[in-house]
Amino acid sequence: MTQFERGQLQRLRLHVLPTKRFKTYAISLFAGLTLDEATVTPVALIPFVLRRGTASTPETIAFREKLDDLYGAGFGFDVYKRGDSQIVQFRMDVINESFVSSDQSMLAASLQFLGDVLTDPLIDNNGFHAKYVDAEKTTLRKRLEAIVNDKIRYAAERCLEEMCANEPYRLHPLGKLDEIESITPSSLYKHYEEWLSNAALDLYVVGDTTLEEVTGLVQQAFHLKTGTPSAYSLPVVKHDVKEVKKVTDRMEVSQGKLNLGLRMGIGYDDDEYPAALMYNGILGGYPHSKLFLNVREKASLAYYAASRLDGHKGICTIQSGIEFANYERAVAIILEQLESMKQGKLSELELDQTKAMISNHLRELQDSAYEMIAYDFNSVLTGKQRSAEQLLEQVQAVTPADIVKVAQRVQLDTIYFLRDRKEA
Repeated sequence: MTQFERGQLQRLRLHVLPTKRFKTYAISLFAGLTLDEATVTPVALIPFVLRRGTASTPETIAFREKLDDLYGAGFGFDVYKRGDSQIVQFRMDVINESFVSSDQSMLAASLQFLGDVLTDPLIDNNGFHAKYVDAEKTTLRKRLEAIVNDKIRYAAERCLEEMCANEPYRLHPLGKLDEIESITPSSLYKHYEEWLSNAALDLYVVGDTTLEEVTGLVQQAFHLKTGTPSAYSLPVVKHDVKEVKKVTDRMEVSQGKLNLGLRMGIGYDDDEYPAALMYNGILGGYPHSKLFLNVREKASLAYYAASRLDGHKGICTIQSGIEFANYERAVAIILEQLESMKQGKLSELELDQTKAMISNHLRELQDSAYEMIAYDFNSVLTGKQRSAEQLLEQVQAVTPADIVKVAQRVQLDTIYFLRDRKEA
């Protein structure tokens, strides 16, 4: 596979994958800061406001018409967390000009558009445009309220909040509802300036181009302060659990949400990471997993039962939906599955199916420019260079003994239960 070419332009790291496989240019810009109580909400709001207009295109309608002029280029953003970092990601997808009747470079125009969004926003009276800030505060508020209304997501977030109560990871990347109202156009602009000055910035481009071309175009389009790129700090993944937390929340719900938080003590940059992937896959990552078959199918205790590994934080979470009365039995059977993993009760079928599922996913990365970008960005976050091909080989080489070794390191940290308001 063709490798990303690396470069640097002031505070911006550049990652370019020259390829003729795609008819489009895929562009992603990542801006990351450590999750912090004082900045998490305004930083989450910043991209919502930036998408409304720039200094050169102040009206939102004209701003969107610019994308139409680029043959319907796609533009969007996301705000999420990886490890203890809050990351804002902007994405653009634009057709290569050789496939349309255009004299202008679509890549140059797209990078100019993205540069304007990031570094030349619309400013009004030493702050952001008040009308846009007010509107996007409402948008952010609705996004956070939607999490509360989605009880599966809410329970997952609450479990992590309790599990990581003394860590930055407890914070939701979209911030806190009760802090939105106090944000003003001027205070938000100050946060924007600090964010742009301190965030780790990485620009990815995949398409028929070169690092040299992208460097020249970025130099013209992005107006960044001089300096060197910021680096991501690795979160602490090894914890010694002294006592299991048991937390119950009560709301108007018709189905219980049982979530368990496990400390793996293994991060993406660890040699044991491939075995941790296998552990999660066999435990609850796929339809053939122990949780799905034993908790949902055989015992009929759960409407859903699955696990998810966060390799950047070194934790694994289990999510299930159960009847309120089945709490004790569901917890007992889930713990039985964890113990069976420690005892090495792993069938050849479980191993083969899990390796096949992980391998298929890694091979499919090559079909999507954005998937390749997302995978490579792991190396920026962790400092661990591991190609998809290398990870594929490492997963295939994982033995039952490797998985048992991981299982014996796993510690149950938190049992979270969301149930109805009726007293048991």
